[in-house]
Amino acid sequence: MNYLVFLAVFAVVVISVLGQPLSKGGASPVIGKPAPPAYISESALPQGWPSPGPFNEVTEKHYPASRIATTVGASPNFSFWTLFKHIRRNGIPMSSPVEMAMTDEPSGGMKMQRMGFLYQSKDVGKTGADGEDVIVRDLPPRVAISYTWQGPRDEKALSKARAAITAVLVDRHLHSSEYRLFGYNSPSVPKKKQTYELQAVIK
Repeated sequence: MNYLVFLAVFAVVVISVLGQPLSKGGASPVIGKPAPPAYISESALPQGWPSPGPFNEVTEKHYPASRIATTVGASPNFSFWTLFKHIRRNGIPMSSPVEMAMTDEPSGGMKMQRMGFLYQSKDVGKTGADGEDVIVRDLPPRVAISYTWQGPRDEKALSKARAAITAVLVDRHLHSSEYRLFGYNSPSVPKKKQTYELQAVIK
């Protein structure tokens, strides 16, 4: 084989293996940008429910009438297992997201007031009390100003989402009746890949 032909073939092989051209001057290959956030679906959304996102943006979202089982309390773990036992006991399919009604704290942060499991539709189950801790009720169609992110559900993330939503509310002269936080993923998904959505429900 001709020497120049050999070098050409060798270069093609190296480029195909590395997936990028050889760098000049001995510099390290350029590292690509991290992949954009993407929602990891683990269970079905309620019927007619919009998907979470777009990420890191404030949007207006419209939700159909829905059915939800709720329990009051500030402990996410206790509330989750109370609601999980309710759907298992009544044969209700699990859906995403888990809804957390949020209230403001004197310190400026936000705290969960109650948790809810959304039913897949209003044709599933029935309304009313299930024991002392769970109430199933129907919600009317609602409009919300929403901010979605991927990563931990910590004070920093909540504050960023709240500030972005507040700026839009002020700019559009809107008033919210309540704040709610949607958690779309289970602990089996790494924290940095979990999807959350903070919303201000419009009056």
